[in-house]
Amino acid sequence: MTLNTRLVTIMLSLLVIAILTLFFLNQYSQNDLVQEMQESSTVVTKALQMSIEDLTSEYEPDRERLDAYMKEARQRGVKEITIISNEGEIIDSSDPAKIGKKREIKKLETGLRASPGSKSERGSSRAYDLVVPVIVGDEQLGYVQIDLLLDNIRTIQHDNFINRVVATSMVFLLGIILTIILARGYTAPINHLAEGVRRVADGDLSVTFPVKSGDEIGELAKNCNEMVEKLREREILEKRLYEAEHLSRVGQLASGIAHEIRNPLNYISLAIDHLKSEFAAACPEKTERFVPLADKIKEEVRRANYMVVNFMNFGRPLKLRLTDLSYPELVGKALPLLQEKLTEQGVTVRTAIPADLPPLRADGEMLRNCIFNFVTNAAQAMPNGGTVTLGAAYDRETNRFLLTFSDEGCGIREEDLPKIFQPWYTTREAGIGLGLAITERIVREHGGEIRVTSAAGTGTTFTVLLPGGEKPGPGTGDQGPGKD
Repeated sequence: MTLNTRLVTIMLSLLVIAILTLFFLNQYSQNDLVQEMQESSTVVTKALQMSIEDLTSEYEPDRERLDAYMKEARQRGVKEITIISNEGEIIDSSDPAKIGKKREIKKLETGLRASPGSKSERGSSRAYDLVVPVIVGDEQLGYVQIDLLLDNIRTIQHDNFINRVVATSMVFLLGIILTIILARGYTAPINHLAEGVRRVADGDLSVTFPVKSGDEIGELAKNCNEMVEKLREREILEKRLYEAEHLSRVGQLASGIAHEIRNPLNYISLAIDHLKSEFAAACPEKTERFVPLADKIKEEVRRANYMVVNFMNFGRPLKLRLTDLSYPELVGKALPLLQEKLTEQGVTVRTAIPADLPPLRADGEMLRNCIFNFVTNAAQAMPNGGTVTLGAAYDRETNRFLLTFSDEGCGIREEDLPKIFQPWYTTREAGIGLGLAITERIVREHGGEIRVTSAAGTGTTFTVLLPGGEKPGPGTGDQGPGKD
């Protein structure tokens, strides 16, 4: 329900309540007024009846009867009753002092009129004179004058006025309360929206505006959600554009340093091999000291060349050369290249790969690069030595390969997990932060994904999910026991 509809509904409801309330109060007041007039007319009728009896009687008027009547009549607002003959003589009155006095018939006006200069005993209302001619048949016998105090009628009218004022005030008070409730019902969501918009303006695009109603506030919240979603998409596009520009610069830089660094590194590697052969022949007694030193120099040259290759691969588009390859054979060829370094660090590698694992369709060189990065990172996470476990499995239902790399290292902090695949992010002084970034890119180009589970002090497990080719037959791909 919209705000306009709610306001109109409240106004119409208040109008109906006010009309019904005033209607019932008016009916109640009219009933009281009619009842009061009926009782007053009864008193007047009884006074007329007494007047006829007194005017037609040959005896003196009965004072006791008049006194008894006045006791009851005063409760109905009758102050005084006077019975006057046609000659103007007062033959009976509730005031004994007036009996026998004369009244001027010409000045006696019949009907109801305010008594001039007369106030009630309490001073709250004016007294009225009611003069009624007493006629029996065609003969007028005299007059009866009744002094009335219409306090009851005025009280009824006053009470009716007060009730109407109170009822109207209550209706307006109800309207004010409903308006306040409605205002609060709208101001609270508006304040929440304003706070959310303020957070979005500060750069927090994780804000979600709850849509709790179908009115203008709900529509505004829905529009704000759409706006935030578009801002998120724009932020993602800007990040991708920045990454693309960055990769373009890195590619240009990589193509420049490839010739400047790799050629000297290759020359140094060849020179080391030449020196080893020459020195071994010239000084056989010093071979045991020179050869290990030369091998370490060559290993450092190889590591420097490997970092340059990683840098180059990250800065240029990947060109996959997909072939059907055996993952156990690929691991068997890759691990010996790292064995010497792993042995120095006290790291052992354990494989748990089924021998009958189906062929994996991938780029062998790039997948071997991924294995190097995972094993190298695992070894760096275990400075005091440990075991790196390489596992593999094939899921027939999803037609995917699951390649796992587990270590027993220090683990990754929870706050660092979302950042480990970002370029240039590293927690090590000697790293450049491209190993896992390149690995994630290679896996993504193969149509796969990487999942990581880690806990501080218990180690880390990387799981690479790669899509399979055609599903193998039922007799292949069964998972067998691993081998050490």
